[in-house]
Amino acid sequence: MKFESQVVHAGDRKRVTSDAVPATTPISLGTTFYYETAERLDRIFGQEESGPSYSRYSSPTNDALEELTSVLEQGHGSLACASGMAALQIAFQAALLDRKRTVLASHAIYGATVKMLDQVFAPSGVEVRYLDICDTAAVAAAIEKYKPGVVFLESVSNPLLRVGEIDRIAGLSRDAGACLIVDSTFATPMLMKPLTLGANIVVHSATKYLAGHGDVLGGVVIADQEHFETVRMLSRIVGPVLGPFESYLTMRGIKTLAVRFERQCANACKLASWLSSHPAVERVYYPADPQHPDAETIRRLFARNLFGGIVSFELKGLDRAKVMQFMNRLKMIVPGTSLGDVHSLMLYPVIASHRDVSPKMRERMGISDALLRISCGIESADDIIFDLDQAIGLSSEL
Repeated sequence: MKFESQVVHAGDRKRVTSDAVPATTPISLGTTFYYETAERLDRIFGQEESGPSYSRYSSPTNDALEELTSVLEQGHGSLACASGMAALQIAFQAALLDRKRTVLASHAIYGATVKMLDQVFAPSGVEVRYLDICDTAAVAAAIEKYKPGVVFLESVSNPLLRVGEIDRIAGLSRDAGACLIVDSTFATPMLMKPLTLGANIVVHSATKYLAGHGDVLGGVVIADQEHFETVRMLSRIVGPVLGPFESYLTMRGIKTLAVRFERQCANACKLASWLSSHPAVERVYYPADPQHPDAETIRRLFARNLFGGIVSFELKGLDRAKVMQFMNRLKMIVPGTSLGDVHSLMLYPVIASHRDVSPKMRERMGISDALLRISCGIESADDIIFDLDQAIGLSSEL
């Protein structure tokens, strides 16, 4: 099946009796499962036979979501987690369990990820080094010098939308025995499938595009065969699993991912073009731009005619107070901290996604006080543009 059919059908319609099959996956709320014989339960606990025993290990609703996300990302297996950050923590722990405790990470990543690496992993003895992941020669030199256990990047970076050469970095990582972890939340498996490019583990914040309606907090780890059992082992011990109701909502959201994301990408293209010609806009960041610094990589790695649903831009001459005045003028666009929802969302990185990143590191990332990020929803592009236009007004008024 093609992607547009996989999102609708994969993982669903498991037989519950000899002749009954539910059209959609039911919500299984039980935490404990038992069988007719203790011997069978023993085999299931010992993983000699498949089946649920305790919901920290697995549950029918989560199993369905995990099958779906494994199919979409073409991975060996998945783990549904309570949040995107929980998924990312499990991914790092799984990769570092039997490797050198050194992480080479892109410096252009989500602020909470920086905080986790610096305040959780580094104090526990993990060496963390940041670099420009879009400079493949520099990545190769750093891998040769530091021989890391993990290389980490975002498929599309937050918030400046940079795109590294994942396929080439994957080769460099593999040759060095390092695990390549990719946070692909911005891309979704519709835009790019990092595992098919050589990555070992892919992470999504399911809160965003996968669930897509602003009503689920969740994350997913999708791993190759080498790392999957370690991911599951850690999950059975630590228990960061997603609840069955959230799993159900995420599956329901994914059914419309293809049509939602196509519309969001189209809206983002129109918005980026309009912003580029607006006199109050200093600079626009969008992967469709022919002058994008990673244009060649984007042409190679992105699905045809899709460039993502996120646009970032800088307003001319505005300080923090005036940027917030601009955000207060929005009528339809939601000034919230998430992305990927059916409604458009405006985020101000310096007070939200990158609030806890030091000003010096924000400067190194290229995040100024005038930078804003918009996640385009599925509304009319004309209405998104109209709302921004009325909020910007004349730059002299701001």
